[in-house]
Amino acid sequence: MASSSSSSRQVKHQVFLSFRGEDTRVNFTAHLLQALKDKGWTVFFDDDTLKKGEKISSALSNAIAASILSIIILSKDYASSNSCLGELSDIMDRKRNPTDKYIVLPIFYHVNPSHVQKIGGTFKTSFQKHESKQPADRVQRWKSAFQEVGALKGWHIGGKSDRYETEYIEVVVEYISKELDSNCTSVSEELVGIDDQKKLILGLIEQEHSRVIGLWGMGGIGKTTLADVVYGEICQNFESHLFLRNVSEKIKNVGNESLRNELFSKLLNQKGICINSPSIGHPYQERLNNKKVLVVLDDVSNPDQIEFMGVKHFGPESKIIVTSRDRQVLKNGRANHIYEVKKLNENDSLQLFSTLAFNLLNPAADFKDLSCKFVGYAQGNPLALKILGSKLYTKSRKEWESEVDSLKQYAEPKMSHILKSSLDGLRELEKNILLDIACFFKGEKMDTVEKILSNYYMGAMSGIRNLVDKCLLDSIDCYSMHDMLEEIGKDIVRQECKEDPGKRSRLWFPEDVDQVLRYNKGTVSIEGIKLDMFQMDELQLCPSVFESMLNLKYICFYDSKIVKGYRNPKFLVDQVDSLSLPNKLKYLCWDYFPFKTLSSFNPKNLVMLILRSGNMEQLWNENDHMNLINLREIDVSNCKKLRKIPNLSRATNLELLDCSYCESLVELPSLNHLAPRDEDKLRLEGCYSLKKFPQVPSHFCYLDLRETEIEEVPDAIKYLHKLERLLLSKSKVEKVSINISKLELLSELNLSECPVVEFPKIPRSLTWLDLSGTGIEEAALSLDSLSNLQYLNMSGSSIQKLMCNITLFGSREFPTVDLPTPSLRSKILNHMRMDRCESLKLLSELPPYMQNLNVQCCTSLEKVSFADRDLYQFDSLGDDLFGMLFCNCINLNQESIDNIEENAMLKIGSLAKKWAARYDWKYQREDFPRLICCFPGNKISADKFKYQRMNSSLSLKIAPNRGSGSRFLVFAICLVADLTHCHRFKYLNCICEYHLTAAGGGDSKSYISKISFFDCSEPNKYKGDHVFILSSNDMVEEDKNYEEASFKFYIIDNDDEVNEEEDYNKVERCGVHVFYVDATEKRVAGNKRSFSHDGEEGEGGLKRLK
Repeated sequence: MASSSSSSRQVKHQVFLSFRGEDTRVNFTAHLLQALKDKGWTVFFDDDTLKKGEKISSALSNAIAASILSIIILSKDYASSNSCLGELSDIMDRKRNPTDKYIVLPIFYHVNPSHVQKIGGTFKTSFQKHESKQPADRVQRWKSAFQEVGALKGWHIGGKSDRYETEYIEVVVEYISKELDSNCTSVSEELVGIDDQKKLILGLIEQEHSRVIGLWGMGGIGKTTLADVVYGEICQNFESHLFLRNVSEKIKNVGNESLRNELFSKLLNQKGICINSPSIGHPYQERLNNKKVLVVLDDVSNPDQIEFMGVKHFGPESKIIVTSRDRQVLKNGRANHIYEVKKLNENDSLQLFSTLAFNLLNPAADFKDLSCKFVGYAQGNPLALKILGSKLYTKSRKEWESEVDSLKQYAEPKMSHILKSSLDGLRELEKNILLDIACFFKGEKMDTVEKILSNYYMGAMSGIRNLVDKCLLDSIDCYSMHDMLEEIGKDIVRQECKEDPGKRSRLWFPEDVDQVLRYNKGTVSIEGIKLDMFQMDELQLCPSVFESMLNLKYICFYDSKIVKGYRNPKFLVDQVDSLSLPNKLKYLCWDYFPFKTLSSFNPKNLVMLILRSGNMEQLWNENDHMNLINLREIDVSNCKKLRKIPNLSRATNLELLDCSYCESLVELPSLNHLAPRDEDKLRLEGCYSLKKFPQVPSHFCYLDLRETEIEEVPDAIKYLHKLERLLLSKSKVEKVSINISKLELLSELNLSECPVVEFPKIPRSLTWLDLSGTGIEEAALSLDSLSNLQYLNMSGSSIQKLMCNITLFGSREFPTVDLPTPSLRSKILNHMRMDRCESLKLLSELPPYMQNLNVQCCTSLEKVSFADRDLYQFDSLGDDLFGMLFCNCINLNQESIDNIEENAMLKIGSLAKKWAARYDWKYQREDFPRLICCFPGNKISADKFKYQRMNSSLSLKIAPNRGSGSRFLVFAICLVADLTHCHRFKYLNCICEYHLTAAGGGDSKSYISKISFFDCSEPNKYKGDHVFILSSNDMVEEDKNYEEASFKFYIIDNDDEVNEEEDYNKVERCGVHVFYVDATEKRVAGNKRSFSHDGEEGEGGLKRLK
C-alpha cells in the first residue's frame, strides 16, 4: 500500500523554508520569514542549527513530512550543500506522491532558472564535486530533485525586473497565503466528524457573555483537536492569541510561574516577562485588561491553574477555551459554558479508521467486515481509531484477524485495552523507547531526547519515527504522548515488581525513589531514576547507594524550582568527598550535587553531565585521564566552589560547556582539540575570577564571557572564523583587537558596560552591536562597518560625536548614489539607541530611513542631520513600528529640529502609500504600524502642518478628488503637550477622535484612533513642553467623497482614571497634515503611485532632505 497521505499527517509547520544559509540567511530569507510570521503562518526555519552536519537530521525530515508547503530559495551555492540537496530530495519525494497534494514553490534568487533545470553554470561544478565524494545513487537522487524543481513555476529575483526585493516578498507571501488558506480549509474538512461540533463552539464564542468555554470529555475523544480547529478559525480576530498545550504537564515540569510568564510574554508582545509571585502586579493587570485576547488552556487538571493564568484580567471581548477530562474542574474554574465533546458516529468512525488503515475514505471491500469490528471496539474514540488504523496499515487480512482475536479476550474492550493491544506488536527497541519517554522524557525537547536515546540504543531514531507513525508519540517541538498511554506505560513498569520498586527498571514516583535510596534497596534491574527534589524531604545519602545498580544509565535529580543563587539541597552526606557511580551511566543530572568530586566514577559512557549549583571543588583529578569520548554537554553552572575544569582533551565530541557563575573558577583548559560539531557553545558568564580569554577551537560559534575579569580581546580572535556571537558585557575589557574585523560570520558583539574607550573595528557581517555604558567618546561609521549592521546601542556611554560617513547615501564628495542591491537599503542600521548620553553633542549624516532612533535625555545634543536621499528610495521602508525619540534633548538647535521634522514627514509620506495599499489587512493592536516622533518645543511647523490650532481640536476642508479613481486619506498629526505631571511615561496613549463629513448629505463617519507609546522606552520625566508627530495605519480611510474632517485629541496614561475632560494631559496646540493616495493601482508601496498632500498634486509631493 502507498504511504500515508498528507490528510493523515499532523501539521506542525505550515511552511518549510529551504535555503542556503551563507547566501541568504541575513537578508532575503530573514525578511521573507518575518513577513510569513507577520501573516500568522508557522514556518520551519532552520536557523543554522542543523545545516552544519553532513546528514539531513530527523528534525528536518519530520518538518518536511508535517508541512503543507515548501519554499525553496535556490541561490548560487545552494547545490554545494549536501544538507540542502538532502532536504530538496525529501521535498520532491513528497511532491511526486500523487495522493499527496504537496505544494512546492521555488524562488530563483539571483540564479538562472534554466541553469537549475539543466544543471548548468556553477551548479554543474557543484555536482561534479559531489560525484567525486558521494555514492552515485545519492548524487543521482539529488540531481533528479534539482532538475525537477527547476521545471516548476516560481519567482525569478534578480532578472530584468526593477522591482525591490520587498515587493517580491509581498507578492510571494500573498500567493502563499491564498494557497494555505484554501489548503487549510480542505484539511479542516478532512478532520472527520468535527465540523458540526466546531460550529456549536463558534456559536458559544459569539455570545456576548460567553467568556470561558470549557471542552469536557474522556481521554482521546478529541478535545484538543476541536480546540485547535476553533482556535485556527478565529485567532486572527484577536489582538493577541496563544494555544498553551498540555498545561498540567508543563506546570509539573517548569512550574506555574514559568508557564504564566510564557503566556504573558506572548500576549503582551514583550520578551523576558518574569513574575515569580502568585499575584500579578497592577501594571500587568492594566495592560492585559486593555487587550482582546484568545487563549486556549489545554488539558487542565485543577481549577487553580485557570485562575493562576490571570484570565480574569484579560480585556473585554477576550475568550478563553479550556479543555479538561474533569467537568468539576471546569465548573470550579467558572466556565460560562461547558460542552461535552461527542464521540464519532459510526459513519465518521469508519471514515477516520479507513483514512489511517487504507489511506482511503472508505474501507477496502474485502476488509469491510473486519473494519466494522474495529470501529465497534473503538466506540467512537478518535485516538483509538487512529491507533488501530495506524497499526493495521499495510498488514495482511490474517494479521487483521489475529488482532481481532487479541481484543476478543476482553468482554467489553475499553480504551485502555486498545492502547495496551497497540503495544503488543512493538519491537523491543520501540517498547523501551516508549517506556523511557513515558517515565522520563515526556515533554522534553526533541533534540535532547534524541541525543540521549541515540546513545542508549542502536537505531533509536528509527524507533522514534516508527512510534510517531503509529500515533503513539507526538513530536511538536518536544516528544509527548497521550496521558492514558503514559499511564499504561508506567503501569507496565510497575507490574515488573508490584511490591518492591527496587526491582523495577525505571523509578520516577517520589515515594518509590525515596524508599530505594533511603534504605539502600537498589538492584541490577534499575536502569533509570528521575526525581523532582522539590517534592521530597531531606534524605541522608549513603555513598555506596548506587553500587548495586550496575545497569543504571540515567540519573536525573532536579529541582523544578531552582533559582540562581538560592540553594535547597535535599540529599545530605557526612564528611564524604565522593560516591560510587555505575560505569554504564550515560546521563547524570544532579542539582545541588553534594560531593566534592566525581573522581571515583569512570565517565566513559557519559553523554550529558549536569551538576548545577553543586558542591564540587573539582570534577576529577588531572591525572585520572578520563575517557570522555561520548561526552556532549557539561553544565556546572552556579557551582560556587569549582576552581578548575580538568583536562578535556579526550572529550573530543563536546558541544556545550556551561560554567556560568562559577565564581571561583580561575582558568579553563585548552579546548582546541574538540572536533567540529553542529553548534559549539561556551558559557562563562559570571565567572568573576576568570582573567584570560579562553583558548577555544576555530569552529566555536558562541562565547558568553559576560561579567568576567577578562581585560582584552586578543589578536588570536582572528582564528575563530566560525564565531557568530561574542558576549562580553560587564567584563573588564579595555581593548579589542583589530583582528576581530576578520571574523566573517560574527553577527553579535556585546561590550556594554565595559571600560573600552575606542570604537572597535567591526566586521562587515555584524548585525548587532551593543556599546552602552562604555567610555567611547567619538565614532565614525563607514559603509564598510554598516553593510549589515542593524542595531547599535550606545545608551549611557561617553559618546560626544557620532558621524555616519556613508558614501552610499550620497554626500557632497560622492554625489552619485549607486546602491548595489535594493535590499541593502532596508537592512543598514535600522535601530540605534543613544539615550542618556549626556556628553553627546553631534549626530551627523544619520541613515534617513532608520526605523528606531532613541536619543532621549541627551541633554548636550545640539546638532542632528540626516544623509541626503532621493525620495523614491524611501519606498523600501518596511511596514512596521517607527520611533524618533529626542525627548528632553533641550539644546537642539532649530536647524536640527527642522531636520527631524523633515525626516519624520518623509517617512510618513512613504508609509502612507504602503498603509493605503494594505488598507484591508488586519493587525493585532500592539502591532499596528505607526510612527512616533518626539522632541522638545512648543511650536508646530507651518510648512509641515497647514492646518493647526491652539488647544486640542480643529477642523479642516478635504481637498476635492480631481482624479478619475478612488483615493485614500492618510492623516499625520502634530501635538504640543506639557507632560511634566504625567504619571507613567511608558504607557502613554494618544487618542484621536475624528469625524468625516461627506459632501451633499452623503454618509458621515466617526473614528477613534489610539497610538500607544508603551514600547518606546519613555524617559523618567519630561522637561517642559514637547512636540509629538504621530501617524498610524489605523488613521487611513478610504475617501467616500468627504469634504470636511474634524479632530479632537487627548493624551492619557494608564494610571489615570479619566472621568472628566480636565483629567487628560493637556494638549496645548494641535496640527493635521493630510496625505492623498491614489488607489487606482493596488500594487504594494514602491510603485510610482499618484500621491499628493494637503491639496498639492505630484509625484511624491515632499521635498528632499536637507
